[in-house]
Amino acid sequence: MKSLQEQIGYNLKSIRKMRQYSLDQLSGVTGVSKGMLAQIEKGQSSPTVNTLWKIANGLGVSFSSLVEEETSGISIVRREEKAALQDVNDKYHVFPYFPYDQQKKFEVFLLELLPGCRHVSQQHLSGAEEYMFVSEGEMAVSIGDDYYELVKGDSMKFTANREHVYENKTEAVSSCFLLIYYP
Repeated sequence: MKSLQEQIGYNLKSIRKMRQYSLDQLSGVTGVSKGMLAQIEKGQSSPTVNTLWKIANGLGVSFSSLVEEETSGISIVRREEKAALQDVNDKYHVFPYFPYDQQKKFEVFLLELLPGCRHVSQQHLSGAEEYMFVSEGEMAVSIGDDYYELVKGDSMKFTANREHVYENKTEAVSSCFLLIYYP
């Protein structure tokens, strides 16, 4: 079984080769340096969530297509077996649960926001929608000038074509399941 770093590197290199991009061309479409992309492909770097979003958006692919192995049939996801992707401040953890499915056009993640977390999420592919289901604690979501407070059991849907911010202003871990739909 590949580590998460190795899987990301393998998937990125596969997509790049399939599109016949050089590392320079990939850097041009993603805005990520050629050196960083080379390190990611070799499994020598753990890219941040924002870096992975830049790569996914630049390539026009789903986030999970960079992090998951292709599976079929029945899938059971055990939280303790999933490795988290972390943001630079180590307070925002993303657990890829179900990778993007071309036919269904969605992917599912578990997000954990540690106390004091403020994560700015880049806009996603045009028309992408996020469906959030708060499973623990409280979190705030800002989209442009709009601000929303959610608690355990609340859900929210929005078009993710603008920068959006997730915050945990409490002293406890907050989490939500996030389904991203790509029309």
